[in-house]
Amino acid sequence: MTKLSVNINKIATLRNARGGNMPDVIKAAQDIERFGAHGITVHPRPDERHITYKDVRDLKNVLHTEFNIEGNPKEKKFVDLVLEVKPDQVTLVPDTQGQITSDHGWDTINNKDFLKEMISLFKSHQIRTSIFVDANVKMVEGAKETGTDRIELYTEEYARLYATQREAVIIPFINAAEAANKLGLGINAGHDLSLENLKFFKQNIPGLLEVSIGHALISDALYYGLENTVQMYLRQLK
Repeated sequence: MTKLSVNINKIATLRNARGGNMPDVIKAAQDIERFGAHGITVHPRPDERHITYKDVRDLKNVLHTEFNIEGNPKEKKFVDLVLEVKPDQVTLVPDTQGQITSDHGWDTINNKDFLKEMISLFKSHQIRTSIFVDANVKMVEGAKETGTDRIELYTEEYARLYATQREAVIIPFINAAEAANKLGLGINAGHDLSLENLKFFKQNIPGLLEVSIGHALISDALYYGLENTVQMYLRQLK
């Protein structure tokens, strides 16, 4: 079964909108684990507009499933945090300052030397590494050259075109996944995956190990409840 890692950034966004500690991000993460999710993902940004660095440290002390931290390794503050917390996995994302959400993968060819250095650093601390990439075979091949353990396929285009062009838009993702499998890279995926499009993606991507889902899942929880929503997503991955 493909693992479900729940991104809890949006829970932190709601808390930060009002101040205080409602909703309680740490308790929500523990509940999500208890409801059956296989992991928790956070993406702390330099301005700490949702997940804070304190949240990351506090989560490390209470989580029992896989802990995945996403972020841009060009930010020294992020690198230092990851090395301090030592999550199960670090996912390297090429965010720019002030970016609302992740919107592209790494150019693993032009950034090979930098990524290779960062991958080596994190792996020397026994942290599994993943690189955020577009569904492009050349970028997957470039990722292999960095020494990373996994890639995370950026799925926004798939999600955007799913309703009208699913049979066509899935093809680059299948090709990228097949390339990753041949190269011995693990495959994660994330961004705009939802109850509508998740099952088709899972059924068509060979070797899909993990999906990271936040915005859609937390939005669905407003209607269905958090426990029920986690279970609904898990059923899509069977």
